[in-house]
Amino acid sequence: MVAWMIDAYGAGELRERLLPDLCSMAKFASYCLTEPDSGSDAASLKTRAVRESDHYVLDGNKAFISGGGRSDVYIVMARTGEGGPRGISCFLVENGTPGLSFGAKEKKLGWHSQPTAMVILEGCRIPVANRIGAEGQGFKIAMRALDGGRLNIAACSLGGAQFCLDRTVTYMKERKQFGTRLADFQALGFRIADYATAIEAARLMLHRAASALDLGDPNATRLAAMAKRLATDTGFDVVNGCLQLHGGYGYLRDHPIERVLRDLRVHQILEGTNEVMRVIVSRDMLGN
Repeated sequence: MVAWMIDAYGAGELRERLLPDLCSMAKFASYCLTEPDSGSDAASLKTRAVRESDHYVLDGNKAFISGGGRSDVYIVMARTGEGGPRGISCFLVENGTPGLSFGAKEKKLGWHSQPTAMVILEGCRIPVANRIGAEGQGFKIAMRALDGGRLNIAACSLGGAQFCLDRTVTYMKERKQFGTRLADFQALGFRIADYATAIEAARLMLHRAASALDLGDPNATRLAAMAKRLATDTGFDVVNGCLQLHGGYGYLRDHPIERVLRDLRVHQILEGTNEVMRVIVSRDMLGN
């Protein structure tokens, strides 16, 4: 997301200096939109950026930031003007900048392999050249980045679901109860058929949305929201069902399904909750 934002809207110097390492993953970046008091209502964010000659001074807190404290680069949405989305601008803050600090690592249900922490900005001075896009353009940039981010999360959900389904099919061919393989119980076989069908349908929706985004289709935002909602709900439901088919073993940490279940749960919240996805789709269709 961040590399795309820099590539699409950043000045030439920023692109040349940062993109090679971000694209090769020699360096990592974090997307900083959410605040303690503004999650789904991102347009009401309070972090402020005040221009002082050839610098901006940023003050505020960003919450639930993936990579917080570990990333090399932070894209921060901050208010430079009026209330609402039109007063928001986008800034690049590099780790080590005076005034940038981080909260404690959050203790989460899942996603233990990725640190999450608050990003704290206290009199954080950055050059004007670190602004991404024009003043007041930040919210639009942030929302466009989320279209791609939602497709990423959708793909992760389907990958997790497919992984668990594949393991479950193997398990059902080997596990016997009442002298019969689980694979030979028709009721259980029907569940596998439904899971496979649901994953395939969500994957097609994801491919449709990704194609629309690549082509600049005016419906891309709606399609991305639809794909994210469908794939993350489907992914969690399939993994939950696969855990059930493993019985007590599925609940043990010796088997990886319980981890995938915990990791996929947050996908229904990340990059905009699935309730917000429904708002996006319904508003687009109804003209609200």
